[in-house]
Amino acid sequence: MEKQEAKGTEYLERAMRGVFGHGKLTSKLSQVLAHAAIKGTVSYQEIEEIIEDDSQDALLLADEWRLLLPVRTAKSSSWEDRLLIMKDGEAYEIPNIVRYVAREALTTGTWNSENAIGELFKEFGDPNCKQIAELVRSIAQESGSHKTTGNQIKMICLRLGLSNRVDSLIAELKAAGIISPRLSSLPEVNREGSPIYELNPAVAVGLSQ
Repeated sequence: MEKQEAKGTEYLERAMRGVFGHGKLTSKLSQVLAHAAIKGTVSYQEIEEIIEDDSQDALLLADEWRLLLPVRTAKSSSWEDRLLIMKDGEAYEIPNIVRYVAREALTTGTWNSENAIGELFKEFGDPNCKQIAELVRSIAQESGSHKTTGNQIKMICLRLGLSNRVDSLIAELKAAGIISPRLSSLPEVNREGSPIYELNPAVAVGLSQ
């Protein structure tokens, strides 16, 4: 069993290096992500036990790519409100979609968001699960700096014949950890006349492979 787990982590490391780079640090983060993909969360103490050093740099990289999200929040569960505190007693959760990508990477050695999206939305029981990867790919292609708007998503849904499901799909994309509301951007929201969302960069990069 230990040999199998080590092999899986090796595959995950290979997948992550292919998209995130960072050499040694990515290697260490892959060990943490392998643990989180199974448990759903990981504590700061566990991270220090898994990689011994560079735990804070690994967490910064995980936060940058939205691979792990602090459980502690300032006021809402949106990513921008998550409080990245790096000390004993803190915990971090893996977004649903990242968990699915990482689980597949443990056996394939590839970071494939498309397959993970299909599997996750099938698990959700979404009637259009086969189209969701195309929806997310279009969002990624049209978003700037991993940012999109409700109006953009609505127009993409219209093109894909999903215009009757915009609200429910946005809710599912949030639940999946693919997008998160940017609640602090009120001036931008007013200018756009639409909610603004952050797109998970780890998902976007996995669609370009």
